[in-house]
Amino acid sequence: MQARADSVRNRRLLLRAATEAFAECGVDVSMHTIAQRAGVAKGTVFRHFPTKDDLLAAIMMQLLDRLREAADRFLRADDAGGALKDFMAHGIGLLAADRAFCDVIGRPSLQHADVREAIDRLCDTVEDLTGRAREQGAVRGDITGTDIVLLLGGIHQTAQPLLDREPRAWERFLEIAFDGLRARDRATLPHPPPARLRMADPSGASAPTGK
Repeated sequence: MQARADSVRNRRLLLRAATEAFAECGVDVSMHTIAQRAGVAKGTVFRHFPTKDDLLAAIMMQLLDRLREAADRFLRADDAGGALKDFMAHGIGLLAADRAFCDVIGRPSLQHADVREAIDRLCDTVEDLTGRAREQGAVRGDITGTDIVLLLGGIHQTAQPLLDREPRAWERFLEIAFDGLRARDRATLPHPPPARLRMADPSGASAPTGK
């Protein structure tokens, strides 16, 4: 029992130390440095995370799990349109609160199969949330959950140049975007919806992170 508790505590310390170290120094920071910051032996790091890619993925999956749990909560709301907008605000707020995390950790972690599977699960849950909004006539009928997941990052990136001085600037762009999602007499969107996210590094190659 004590060994299990120690293992859980060490994993939590490692994830916190790694998140801070990667945000400050980039993904080239050594596993030895992360172990020192967490106050554990280097071997403990590799018992929990055999490679740095596994560590990056674990950090990213914490965010994805938080987003999926939030989407699950909003599914219980009576007002599906309001719930969808509130979920988007919650998700963009998480991204805006830790920009270093998104910029430094987000991209290389997308190469990991577990992260891609977690994104698929998030899209499925957000599709349920979006489907309820479509059924209630709150958003246009050709909007999908994958559209919404992509918009979280898009709205955050749009507001990013302003966030140092105006940390809530993203709220303006969310309102602009959500106004375009509302169900009204509109022309059909000019491109079919994405069937499923296929996340990859823009260079087309996996980002090497080493150990």
